[in-house]
Amino acid sequence: MDKQELIRLIEAYTPYDMQNEAHKDQMLAYLKQTEQFLGKVNPAGHITASSWIVSKEGTYVLLTHHAKLGRWLQLGGHTEIDEDIWESALREAREESGFKRFRLLDRAIFDLDVHEIPGRGDVGAHYHYDLRFLLRAEGEEAIMVSEESNDVRWVLLDDVEKMTQEWSVIRMVEKTRKHR
Repeated sequence: MDKQELIRLIEAYTPYDMQNEAHKDQMLAYLKQTEQFLGKVNPAGHITASSWIVSKEGTYVLLTHHAKLGRWLQLGGHTEIDEDIWESALREAREESGFKRFRLLDRAIFDLDVHEIPGRGDVGAHYHYDLRFLLRAEGEEAIMVSEESNDVRWVLLDDVEKMTQEWSVIRMVEKTRKHR
């Protein structure tokens, strides 16, 4: 994906709160200082792509219990060097859920977040500059749990806070309620 196109996409994003605005600024600063931002090439951090997947009715969201982080989160992960950001988000959604039919509801960023990933084995601590897109599941399909997850399930929007206190996830719940 062209770096300038990605910068324009992020610049067009309207932050939800001050923390979200700080993350937007961090992401733009990161992109302006590095040429290696896709894939896992840069050991300091990389752009990642996530999908906030709502049910057809918009009352449920698909969450994964991340195997390495041990938390309930949206589906997503690393970009590939030869993909654009939307292709990465859709690929990750398919790989982590087993679903085939999604509809990208908007090419604009739904949410963004910057978070540190702890070091594991040969990989040191680094940052994920996560761009999140709003998807709708287009039908009922059997959920598949990939090796990257302990569990994947539909969660009623009103029950998400019972499963996670991650502000970035709760923020997307609030945005979803406003979006309906």
